[in-house]
Amino acid sequence: MKFFGISDLHLSLTKPFDPENWDEVELYKPMDVFNYQWHQHYRKIYENWHSLVNPGDIVLLPGDISWATRLEEAEYDIGYLGKLPGTIVAIPGNHDYWWQGISKVRKMMPENVQVIQNDHVMVGNIAICGSRGWACPNGYQFDEQDLKIYKRELIRLENSLQSVKEKPYEIVVMMHFMPTNENHDRSDFIDILCHYGVKTVVYGHLHDRAGKYRLPDEAWGIRFHLVSADHVHFSPVIIKEI
Repeated sequence: MKFFGISDLHLSLTKPFDPENWDEVELYKPMDVFNYQWHQHYRKIYENWHSLVNPGDIVLLPGDISWATRLEEAEYDIGYLGKLPGTIVAIPGNHDYWWQGISKVRKMMPENVQVIQNDHVMVGNIAICGSRGWACPNGYQFDEQDLKIYKRELIRLENSLQSVKEKPYEIVVMMHFMPTNENHDRSDFIDILCHYGVKTVVYGHLHDRAGKYRLPDEAWGIRFHLVSADHVHFSPVIIKEI
C-alpha cells in the first residue's frame, strides 16, 4: 500500500465530465488565468492519478478541492473525486467555502472519499489526522482576525490528535496551511505536533512562491511534504509505502 499526497485541485466543473472527451469540459473559474501551467490541470491530475494510484492505495488531499461556495455547487467537483482510484482522505482549505456542516459534507462524498474534522481516519495501524491550519503569528500581514482563526485551528488540530484513543504505529497529519510563518518560526502548531509525536506532515496552499517559503524537508524531527498540485506537477507524490 502506498500513501500519496496532492492538494489544491481547485476544481470548478459546471457539469459531469467525460474522461474520453476532455474538450467538452466546462469550468466557471479556469485556473490558467493565473498561470498557463494550469491549462487543463484537471486532465493532468486525472491522468497522472490513474497512472500511479492503485485501488488499495491512500491519497491524502489537504484542501482547496473546489472553488464552489455552497455544497450543492461542488457536486460535479466531488463527482470528479469519485472517478479517481484509491481511498481519498481529505481536509478543507481556505477556499473550500462549500465545506459547511461535516455531516452534510460526508453524506455528499462518494464511497472512496473520507473527510476529517476534529477526528481521524485509521489505515491499518496508521492514524491520519488533520486540520486546515492558518497563517501563523509574526507572519506577513498577520492581524487580530487571523489570531482568532489561528487559535480555533489549534483546537481543531488537537481535537483530531486527541481522537486517536489507541496508540498507533504512526500518526500522519494533513494541514492545508504550512504550520509556521514565512520565517519558519516555531509555532503552537509545531508544539502540538511534537507533543503528539507526529513525524509526517503533508501540507499545501503554497503556489508561485513555494520555493521561497516552503519548509525544509525535515525540521523539529518532522518530515514535511508540500503537495500543492502545481508544485508536484499535477501528479500525486508518494509520501510513504507500507
